Amino acid sequence: MKEKNIAKVYAKSLLELGDEKNVKIADEMVALTELINKSNELENVLFLEVFTLDEKKGIFTEVAKKLNLSALSTEAIKYLIDEKRIGILPLIIKEIVVIDDERKGFMRGVIEGSDAQIDPAFKSKIESFLKNKLGREPHLEYVRNNNISAGYKVTVEDLQLDASLDNQLEQFKQSILSE
Repeated sequence: MKEKNIAKVYAKSLLELGDEKNVKIADEMVALTELINKSNELENVLFLEVFTLDEKKGIFTEVAKKLNLSALSTEAIKYLIDEKRIGILPLIIKEIVVIDDERKGFMRGVIEGSDAQIDPAFKSKIESFLKNKLGREPHLEYVRNNNISAGYKVTVEDLQLDASLDNQLEQFKQSILSE
């Protein structure tokens, strides 16, 4: 919990500085995350302790040039490396994206189900329900989850709607055991 709070402070600070300097921090951090996710070598260099701080900063500087990251983003991440806080970078980026989404008036979420794909009409119903309930535009991604027998589980920020058969059976079981 402490790291999440620290990540929020960094995220808010970076976004405010980005606003002042007219830099789209969220876009840059998403691009960096995509590159880290594609490259195990980069992930290892940044997050494993076997590399020196100078090696990490040197490689990151080259990556930042190739991604055309702003000086603000580049220096912020080099600061995290120097302070040995690079491990919380994924949390910081997640918080940046969440705050940026809130600013834009929408939220991201996941629909999980057992089917290969979701019926677009059903997805649309879920999105309109969430928009009415939460007052913001949801952007939902469908993910197949083999642990769900039937039905769906929707997660948006702190809200979770579990309409899976497994959940209903578990609730039924608990109601019988409690009587």
